[in-house]
Amino acid sequence: MAGKDAYSFDSKIHVYRATRRMTQQELANLVGVSRQTIMQLERNRYNPSMLLAYSIAKVFDVTIEDLFDFTEEK
Repeated sequence: MAGKDAYSFDSKIHVYRATRRMTQQELANLVGVSRQTIMQLERNRYNPSMLLAYSIAKVFDVTIEDLFDFTEEK
């Protein structure tokens, strides 16, 4: 089984947000988190729960894989 730090991800939330001309606060309100959480997600400093990732993907009508690039650390 892989360790906790065996994977990394790159968030593309800011790209989808910019395309929709949506602020961090507007997205945060839609998914029920703080603006700081969205900011940390966009900076790849926070690993979202599956529920949060799904909620954000649903807002933009994309898949979780569209929002995040997951890579396995070697």
